[in-house]
Amino acid sequence: MIHLEPHPLAGKTITVEINHPQTAPIMQFRVDDWWDRVAEESWQTSERPAAWYYALRCALQKLPSDDDVVYGHDRETHLGHILHVSELCECGANRQDKERE
Repeated sequence: MIHLEPHPLAGKTITVEINHPQTAPIMQFRVDDWWDRVAEESWQTSERPAAWYYALRCALQKLPSDDDVVYGHDRETHLGHILHVSELCECGANRQDKERE
């Protein structure tokens, strides 16, 4: 299923903290849009390198295997990546919430 509307963060750069071997643990990530809107296909059936790499990360890091993923670029390396929406929590947001408790 292709998302009908753009992702709310499409076109924005956010700071994310992820476990990703090709990037620094904290990365400036520019969200292009939902992967299926960019590629016009599910990452699960795509033969594009970003989709293959995400499939590997899914298996190794136990990420969800649904189509709630976005495509974007690391602002430093300019490499394109697929990230699951659960990885888009901005760096420090969780820490601030925990400090308030």
